[in-house]
Amino acid sequence: MADSVCIFEDNQYQKLLPLVYFRPVYDLRCGIQTLGQKIRRCYPRVPVILHCRGYMEDVVREQNPGVPVNKLRSTSCLFINGRVIADKRFAEQIPLKGNDALYMDGETVIAVRLSGLNLQTLKNSFSNVLTFSGLSAVEKKPVEVIVIKYPWDLVNNNGKQIIADFEMLAADMKKRKFKKLKGKVYEGAHLMNAKEILVEEGASVKPGAVLDAENGPILVGKNVTIYPNATIEGPAFIGNNSLIKIGAKIYENTSIGEVCKVGGEVEASIIHSYSNKQHDGFLGHAYLGMWVNLGADTNNSDLKNNYGTVKVHINGELVDSGSQFVGLTMGDHSKSAINTMFNTGTVVGVSCNVFSAGFPPKFIPSFSWGGAEGLTTYDIERSVEVAKRVMVRRKIEMTEVQERLFRNVFDLTSAERAGHGRAPSTVD
Repeated sequence: MADSVCIFEDNQYQKLLPLVYFRPVYDLRCGIQTLGQKIRRCYPRVPVILHCRGYMEDVVREQNPGVPVNKLRSTSCLFINGRVIADKRFAEQIPLKGNDALYMDGETVIAVRLSGLNLQTLKNSFSNVLTFSGLSAVEKKPVEVIVIKYPWDLVNNNGKQIIADFEMLAADMKKRKFKKLKGKVYEGAHLMNAKEILVEEGASVKPGAVLDAENGPILVGKNVTIYPNATIEGPAFIGNNSLIKIGAKIYENTSIGEVCKVGGEVEASIIHSYSNKQHDGFLGHAYLGMWVNLGADTNNSDLKNNYGTVKVHINGELVDSGSQFVGLTMGDHSKSAINTMFNTGTVVGVSCNVFSAGFPPKFIPSFSWGGAEGLTTYDIERSVEVAKRVMVRRKIEMTEVQERLFRNVFDLTSAERAGHGRAPSTVD
């Protein structure tokens, strides 16, 4: 029986760039919780080890005090791919108990239970992405699970995951006899199918707001403010300390993380924590990282005029998503100016500043400055300075470890910028 669970990254993390430049894959949100949180809830009270790419090891350790990072100290361990969406049956398919085994879904390693010599062999390459090659006498077992391969997989699974996470949280609350409406719902606010709505402590739903849970649940986190005349259609999640602005239209299958300000029209999108889309404009089938800010009347297309499948630039390749609906993917610390328009399936890297008339390129390398008229490199010193300034506004200071990661990512993404035929000039 494995005495610990290790959530690991494999070499397919590259297909989730730019969303994972500043975080391991298991810290991506899908539904209410992150992928890693879903795995942890399947194995309660079991010690957890986190594995990540070496360059972000210090940040992961800083964000998870007391949790071993890239260190194996156990005598037996169950390794679980951080790209899986673990459901309530996951621990039944992949139990802690048993002999060494390799669980595969097609060509993808989902989980590996190891002990003895096999575990010792793995320790020698533990700081790199894991491939589990060179193991001996390990039985292969087929399993069928949901594995995230590309950013749009997170978006496409988001609605079902909101429902699944809500059911788990609601069941836990029922066990503890907690009431679902702990916040303040003002007279004149409308809650449709209220039994599927959870309003946490300190939250307020102002007069004229509509929370429509007839097609899926709605979770409103702690200290959230839903301003008058805002409408939220379930399934939807609003994270702690976020603001939903006056007249906002939040459609189904949308997750908004902690400390966000959101207005305008949002549909089937995931917005990570500390990001703002305060003003009018449409955001659909999109994924925004942390510390993103979209200027007033920023819009993204999520459907081609010919209704064909959307092709997306992923890690230097043009990939057919197989989906009719793919919107904007934007990495951490990136921003758009007012009236910015993003074409279907546009990918914007980390720490970009996008502006100017017309549609910018469908792939904007990390640390880029500009838009349709051309791009130049966003000077690293200015980039760090602005990021620090933005974080201080939320009473958070960038640590030395975070700044070092920021600079490392700038170096890691230099090939992106050079590969698009632009001189490495800088912009003030």
